[in-house]
Amino acid sequence: MRLRLNILLFAILTLAPAMWSDEADFRVKPGVETLRESGFEALRGKRIGLITNPTGVDNSLRSTIDILASAPDVTLAALFAPEHGVRGDITAGASVGNSVDPATGVKVYSLYGATKKPTPAMLDGLDALVYDIQDNGCRSYTFISTMAMAMEQCARAGIEFIVLDRPNPLGGNKIEGLCTDPDDISFVSYLPIPYIYGLTPGELARMIVGEKMIKSDKPLKLTVIPMQGWEREMLFEDTAMPWVLPSPHIPTPQTAIFYPATGILGELDYLSIGVGYTLPFRTFAAPWIDPVKLIAKLGEKNLPGVEFRPIHYKPYYGLRRGENISGVEVYITDYEAATLTLIQFYVMEALAELYPTHKAFTEAPVKRLSMFDKVTGSKKVKPVFAKNYKVADLLPLWTRDLDNFNTIKQKYHLY
Repeated sequence: MRLRLNILLFAILTLAPAMWSDEADFRVKPGVETLRESGFEALRGKRIGLITNPTGVDNSLRSTIDILASAPDVTLAALFAPEHGVRGDITAGASVGNSVDPATGVKVYSLYGATKKPTPAMLDGLDALVYDIQDNGCRSYTFISTMAMAMEQCARAGIEFIVLDRPNPLGGNKIEGLCTDPDDISFVSYLPIPYIYGLTPGELARMIVGEKMIKSDKPLKLTVIPMQGWEREMLFEDTAMPWVLPSPHIPTPQTAIFYPATGILGELDYLSIGVGYTLPFRTFAAPWIDPVKLIAKLGEKNLPGVEFRPIHYKPYYGLRRGENISGVEVYITDYEAATLTLIQFYVMEALAELYPTHKAFTEAPVKRLSMFDKVTGSKKVKPVFAKNYKVADLLPLWTRDLDNFNTIKQKYHLY
């Protein structure tokens, strides 16, 4: 026994330096590392702009801003700030202003304030615009809208667009939800893709160009710097990469999995989904819910890959702040089997059966209903579901585009 313990201790002490050093053998390398290993070949001799935020880092947590600012024969001439800002110091939904990055002295242009797309003046003098942001894999997350709008502007200006690729934390195979209706385009549903779209940022950029999704008569020169080691079935935790929260309420890669399961309902301000508590996007709770009854009712729905447990808590800010509320915490037990986006609709169905006076669209503030339409990507979803509060009524609409999209997306796979 003592011999085995000594061998184990020796192994731990021997391997520890490699595990914690900057030279650790990460399983997946993001596009910024591929770029660096090439000697910055795609950027050499160019004046570039960079769209990024705190998630734009290498596996040693060094910012892409700082990497490109010190890259040989590369001029980092401008930074472009999406929601939350390039250094992550702006709260969700707050306007981002123009500024100067104190670490590099580079001008920062806001893409989440007076304009959401680079103007010709912002792009003047640039040879290329680089994009490096970790997304969460859902259409309503605004970073891919920023990317698409920037691609349009680059096409009009004749400027190359370069994507430093990163993993889709939901993997590269899961797709759910209808494609955005043409009349329901918004900043949270800017592209005609499903709610969960199963592509990396680089693959999505290739699809945007290939399927002519950008609003420009001029062609776009697109370059994608791929990752190394990523495979389609990987969730983020499989990559061994460090997770940097892409927004304040996505603190872990696991949270990204729960975002599409609760976030659409969360737009209604009808139930607490854990934002404002320690479990963002992982709960459904309100003062009037009996957790035991709700779990029993959800059990009747036989949802694959999902379990629920009772929870009681008091949010410390936001919706239901300071109230004692009860409900359920969501557990994903089989990721491949679970249909993430339908979980929240089954919860609305169960609650409508248990509490007819607390139905989602009558309980929600009227001003929130339009945001629900925007994130679902269609004004048809609400009336179809609200007629009987039955997921069965919604399924034909929710799944209408999946087979066709799955066929098209495979043309743009890089991995």
